[in-house]
Amino acid sequence: MRLAIIRQKYNPYGGAERFIEHALGALAATGTLELTVIARQWQARPGVNFVECNPPYRTSLTRDRAFARAVTAKLADNNGGFDIVQSHERIPGVMLYRAGDGVHATWLEQRARAASALSRLTTFANPYHRYVQAAERSMFTHPELKRVICNSAMVKNDIVARFGLAPERITVIYNGVDLERFHPRNRDHRAATRAALDLPQDAPVFLYAGSGFERKGVTRLMEALARGPLDAHALIVGTDKHAGRYRAAAARLGLAGRAHFLGGRHDLPALYGAADAFVLPTLYDPMPNAATEALACGLPVLTTLQCGARELITEGGNGFVVEALDGDALTAALTALAAPGRAAAMRAAARSSVAHLSPEAMAAQLLTLYRTLLPGG
Repeated sequence: MRLAIIRQKYNPYGGAERFIEHALGALAATGTLELTVIARQWQARPGVNFVECNPPYRTSLTRDRAFARAVTAKLADNNGGFDIVQSHERIPGVMLYRAGDGVHATWLEQRARAASALSRLTTFANPYHRYVQAAERSMFTHPELKRVICNSAMVKNDIVARFGLAPERITVIYNGVDLERFHPRNRDHRAATRAALDLPQDAPVFLYAGSGFERKGVTRLMEALARGPLDAHALIVGTDKHAGRYRAAAARLGLAGRAHFLGGRHDLPALYGAADAFVLPTLYDPMPNAATEALACGLPVLTTLQCGARELITEGGNGFVVEALDGDALTAALTALAAPGRAAAMRAAARSSVAHLSPEAMAAQLLTLYRTLLPGG
């Protein structure tokens, strides 16, 4: 089976890229696939072919449009010789699309809830957002689209309601998580990691991980921390072009010594081990890998109704779910998790809630889906 996976650009901290890395590794191990990545750039890995598709561009709009056109041209003749083409970009005419980024129109609606009138007007006038929404609608209604993969039921239901796709054309496959790398035993290095980060050994520590601070709620996290448990600390992991503004906001909130901006990190397992709970007060997130990794490490997760990870949370059992813009609810949940023994009591339930989400299980689901798309499948 010749499988091509389309993703425009590699970002080592990106959720979609981490999904692809997990999927490629597990699928390559089956020995049943010839794997190719079509991208502007990619990190080479054994057993995976790479096809560069890197047309010039000047803006975000021309970047996405040029890439879509170039990929379409490469696949014009019999899907480029591939049996299955799985796109992670909104390209009309693909046979299989993974909606890992969710629905752009829904993200814009959620973003507008927290934005100023000027910001909403600027977003509405931005031609890039109009392009993405048009490409999205064209793709979901294109006759060549055979199947959609969603990483949460939340996104599946949204696509059905918004674009009228039949539910049976959408398959929910949760992200795989490396259950050995992300394991409760990472707590064995808790004391050393806290010492290296200059964190008190006994203070409650909340971990946030994700790039794009506006969408994922770093401001809301800091405001809740300022109102909540006075001895708690927050580790903020991820990249954002406006990170300096968030550091300044933390200082204004009196959190200069308790909100720690760590940037992009490759040692997430150690950071999960140092933390007591994972917090992602996101405005919109289809299914963040960081949440499933945190659960695998035995961390309770606090997230929002607008996050697909809510589907893995049992309220009060392995975490809490709040409305994204309900600051009082977020503060109350942080306070509950900071109570002595509360987070520790949730560790076993957190781990068990994702014990079935190995990369191998994800690969098996993908292979089953691929076979249904082949002639005679």
